[in-house]
Amino acid sequence: MNPIAHQPDSLPAPGPSALAQSEALSAQIRSAIAAADGWLPFDRYMEQALYAPGLGYYGGGSIKFGRRPEDGSDFVTAPELSPLFAATLARPVAQALEASGTRHVMEFGAGTGKLAAGLLNALEQLGATFKTYSIVDLSGELRERQRETIEARAPALAARVRWLDALPEQFEGVVIGNEVLDAMPVRLFAHTDGVWHERGVTLRDGEFAFADRPVSARQDLEFLTSLEVDGDYVTETHDAARAFTRTICTMLTRGAALLIDYGFPRHEYYHGQRAQGTLMCHYRHRAHGDPFLYPGLQDITAHVEFTGIAEAGVDTGADLLGYTSQARFLLNTGITEVLGEIDPVDTMRFLPAANAVQKLLSEAEMGELFKVIAFSRGIEETLDAFASGDRTHSL
Repeated sequence: MNPIAHQPDSLPAPGPSALAQSEALSAQIRSAIAAADGWLPFDRYMEQALYAPGLGYYGGGSIKFGRRPEDGSDFVTAPELSPLFAATLARPVAQALEASGTRHVMEFGAGTGKLAAGLLNALEQLGATFKTYSIVDLSGELRERQRETIEARAPALAARVRWLDALPEQFEGVVIGNEVLDAMPVRLFAHTDGVWHERGVTLRDGEFAFADRPVSARQDLEFLTSLEVDGDYVTETHDAARAFTRTICTMLTRGAALLIDYGFPRHEYYHGQRAQGTLMCHYRHRAHGDPFLYPGLQDITAHVEFTGIAEAGVDTGADLLGYTSQARFLLNTGITEVLGEIDPVDTMRFLPAANAVQKLLSEAEMGELFKVIAFSRGIEETLDAFASGDRTHSL
């Protein structure tokens, strides 16, 4: 079911050093498959492909984030698209700091550092009082890029930034995660001939291939059989993303956590018509469905199931502060006002900025697919970002 057709000819070819890195990672994964008696759950494959130290996609040295394939990048994120994203996000961050009486910010997966630099400058301009800006990122290469970006774009505030090798047991402040949840390893499940199987990875003629095993764990079966599925169907579960959310909300003793990503609430995520799941790969700004092509050189991702994320956070005792679309979140926090600070007569600046804002807000672009979910402790009222258009009732 769902055989993978490897089509490297349709994508730009990696250089010799990149191919050597990919082959080294592939050999490491082959050893893991052998050690697991020939079958590796997909989440373990995805974890290795993305995070293996020095070899995985986020553990290696590829460009990853950018505007176009010519710069060697694979996809664009909102902070790369426009500095207005950071300038607008700073407003609810500042409000959450004030409402909770906290003075620290922590960002997960800071990418190139553009979001961090933009937030630092915008928070300073807003008069927000903050002492430290901590970054959690597994990639040494990305940490160095972040440091360079912050020193170049926010030199007066760079001394407040620190990189963490481990999470603190407790944290008071505001936590930010932009496109972090979608990069968490997912488990794959396939419904075939009326039976649920877990989809894993095996070797056929030395190449990676999918292989299914009947689901036996009661907890998995209880959840999967609760889905209204007819015929063949493939989907994901998000154990790692839920565990990450529980960790963050447990660590947060006072303040707020803002998580921004693309996805759906459960009833939409597991809709019967979404029969092929949401797993997707990104390489040089081209999306395709083959997770076995160029291991370590491409991003592997899945949409986020936000109902499970909400449950994971609330189970820790945190409050669900809000859940809405990215468009509504940015409009509520004044992105049009931020855009209005650019003189329309200055067309060289205004038109690109307006086009970027349109992409951030448009239902056909990022505005509807991307959602914002927030958790809090010690904040009595909601943030302006969720004052209208809150969708917590849909979770």
